[in-house]
Amino acid sequence: MALDGIVTRAIVRELQSIVGARINKIHQPAQSDIVIQLRGAGSGRRLLLSANPTYPRVQFTEESFPNPQEAPMFCMLLRKYCEGGTIESVTQAELERIIHIEVRQRDEMGDVSLKRLVIELMGRHSNIILLDPATQVQLDGIHHVTPAISSYRVVMPGFTYTEPPAQDKLHPLDSSKEQFLAAFKNAVEEGNAAHSGWLVAAYSGFSPLIAEEIYWRAFGISKQGTDGANQTEDADKLWNAFSELTGEAREHRYAPMIGDNAKGKSVFSAVRLSLIQENRKEFDSISACMEEYFGEKALRDTVKQKTGDLLRFLQNERNKNVKKISNLEKDLAEAEDAEQYRIRGELLLSSLHSIQKGDPSVELVNYYDENQAVETIPLDPLLTPSENAQRYFKKYNKFKNSLAVINEQMNKTRSEIQYLDELLQQLSYATMNDVDEIREELIQQGYLRDRSKKGKKKKKQDKPTLHVYTSSEGIEIYVGKNNLQNEYVTNRLGSPNDTWLHTKDIPGSHVLIRSQNFGDATLNEAAQLAAYFSQAKSSSSVPVDCTLIRYVRKPNGAKPGFVIYDHQRTLFITPDEQLIKSLPSTVKK
Repeated sequence: MALDGIVTRAIVRELQSIVGARINKIHQPAQSDIVIQLRGAGSGRRLLLSANPTYPRVQFTEESFPNPQEAPMFCMLLRKYCEGGTIESVTQAELERIIHIEVRQRDEMGDVSLKRLVIELMGRHSNIILLDPATQVQLDGIHHVTPAISSYRVVMPGFTYTEPPAQDKLHPLDSSKEQFLAAFKNAVEEGNAAHSGWLVAAYSGFSPLIAEEIYWRAFGISKQGTDGANQTEDADKLWNAFSELTGEAREHRYAPMIGDNAKGKSVFSAVRLSLIQENRKEFDSISACMEEYFGEKALRDTVKQKTGDLLRFLQNERNKNVKKISNLEKDLAEAEDAEQYRIRGELLLSSLHSIQKGDPSVELVNYYDENQAVETIPLDPLLTPSENAQRYFKKYNKFKNSLAVINEQMNKTRSEIQYLDELLQQLSYATMNDVDEIREELIQQGYLRDRSKKGKKKKKQDKPTLHVYTSSEGIEIYVGKNNLQNEYVTNRLGSPNDTWLHTKDIPGSHVLIRSQNFGDATLNEAAQLAAYFSQAKSSSSVPVDCTLIRYVRKPNGAKPGFVIYDHQRTLFITPDEQLIKSLPSTVKK
């Protein structure tokens, strides 16, 4: 990742388009994220402010985010002081990863007030803080920093805002050649000039990626610079590369891009990167670049944090059932020997005259065997010959009766494992809303206890979240990403002649083409969705069955999302992630 001062500068430049826009709505879909809906100058755009410790960023977004039924306290505070307000300015603090958004709002008394949103994009120390710029008093922060955590700066309501510690570095966009050469000379004297790290230590706003790029432009490769032997020549090469790159940032000549460096690591930048070796992709805006780079990673990270307990629970339940299958197989192997106990009982009954009480065993001809082999039958010396025979008949009846029970238990346990596998698969691509619905399903099925506050009535939802994609032919395609959604899409939403798709014998989503008139393009895209949102996402030639809804049905007593179907035909699909991402999508509630 390389969200540095130059990327922040590009973001702030892009956000100048929303100066004068009105803040229409604010919601907080995740613990560290704020989404602002803009009107007016923002042209109905959504602005994402994220203080995620792993993926902090500020960008315009096209993603749909869930709006929690109960807004967190920080979100309520932002609504009070910023909703309905106008964005007065968007600025950057020096070349640091700090953005200031000034919001002017008229309160309920009719008085005009100015508030400042400070977004600090500093890795695990990232934060979003609302303060009064006149007094510098904080109203609150999305992450609290108490005096026990930091003695330098506190992020709590009522405390005066303190900026992050200054690093006392040179400003690269204002640096003269003399300053640069002096910094380079120090690096040579300290033995650090062979690599680009000294640039990060000397200049604010520089990430290791930008420093490495300067060396690429100067010397052609990233890890070989100068040993000081040709100090003047090397210094001039580095200054020219430095001046060229900082000139692009100073004049806002950005070229957002994503690609892989020489080590195969995916990187992104606001300025042109010579060091990108493969998978180079360019963007028209820094927001589009960051959406591509961070979007899926950030969602998966956020969902992973929220689903840690669910994943552990489901995995433990699955392991229990796998162990149960193993034990049942042992019981089954023993029960399948039931016939031999009946035969031994019959042989003993027919030979009672030749057996004495106290005999430990007896050898008898097995007349059920075509070779008439002699079989040694163990006996209980304390029992009479007749009682020994009855003992074998009892064993036979016991195992014969248990055989049906064992088979029934094995079928139930296999179904349970399949159900748990489907839930684990659904969590792998779930959104925040989907996770809540999976948790609700587990409560309904009796796997989890309802830990909601007693006496608090839950809002009954008539329908779950619906993920809707639009095909290249303009046809709506519905994708169920958990069992509640699958049940609704298949059993309630679909009409008899709508087309239904699902991966063949592989856990995955129910997909519905909600139309009777569509072409091969829509069918292929729907099959792509079914293959992509399945356990076979990373495979090739994934079998996808398609049939009409009229041929899909849920057996009585089946688990949520389980159906049987017929009259299907099978398509073989290799999932194409870029095609999936290119399909317009929305979330309906």
